[in-house]
Amino acid sequence: MQEPLVRLMGVTKVISSKTLVQDLTLDIPAGQVFGFLGPNGAGKTTTIRMMVGLMSITKGDILIGGYSIRKDYEKASSLIGAIVENPEMYKFLSGYKNLIHYARMMPNITEERIREVIELVGLTERIHDKVGTYSLGMRQRLGVAQALLHRPKLLILDEPTNGLDPQGIRELRDYLRALSREEGTTVFVSSHLLSEMELMCDTVGIIQKGKLIDVRQLRTDEGERSFEETAFEVHDIERAVQLLEVVQYRVHGNRVIIRGDRDIVAEVNAEFVRAGVKVYGIQPITTSLEDQFLEMTGSERHD
Repeated sequence: MQEPLVRLMGVTKVISSKTLVQDLTLDIPAGQVFGFLGPNGAGKTTTIRMMVGLMSITKGDILIGGYSIRKDYEKASSLIGAIVENPEMYKFLSGYKNLIHYARMMPNITEERIREVIELVGLTERIHDKVGTYSLGMRQRLGVAQALLHRPKLLILDEPTNGLDPQGIRELRDYLRALSREEGTTVFVSSHLLSEMELMCDTVGIIQKGKLIDVRQLRTDEGERSFEETAFEVHDIERAVQLLEVVQYRVHGNRVIIRGDRDIVAEVNAEFVRAGVKVYGIQPITTSLEDQFLEMTGSERHD
């Protein structure tokens, strides 16, 4: 089994006797888009600051590609590209010159790689214009390009959709999903836009009052939306229920609702057919990420 690219192991942050993050333990596999959600002040940005080395860890450790942020910071940080809050750019320079300037601080970044990331984030036509003329969405994309120059294995983005219009948000979402699929980059993204996270992420972790309260898979390994419950409309409820001894289920009218993944759905359907139970319909029941989030965190506002 492949080692997770990111491991947070009992990570705790205490400032002036106030615990901001408590015993946070989390594994993130390579090549995933992982969403980090939580109400205002839950500890998202504190966690990200510890991951990139901008804030010390009180207790625990963070491993990136097997390297400890605490003990082997240079090797761990070389695998990370990040935008924490707003990307900082020289507005009087063109987008291209900003990337050249940044590339000089990093080893082995070729002209070809610079052109590659410009194309990847869709800035080819405007790259020689001054950054001062860019929209916020274009500056965000240039920030992503800058963070990707050294081919990081992990891209960390803190609220990357802040201030973007719907088209900019959609473009950024498409770039991040393409990045994980085509370059195998792991993307760790925090955001308050739950509907966007649902479209963008493979898995989400939910943090509240500094504690991780849940991790949910939104997509299967094949990239398809995962669902937890499926409704079977059948002609004989009693017989159907007798066949579900090892499967979690509930009954609603003439429908039996089972809990499980696609394989379990296929097995249950085959069992019904073999036993002569007529199946009139099969329907996945999906609850939105927002519903799940509010259910777990109560009615607190999310940031």
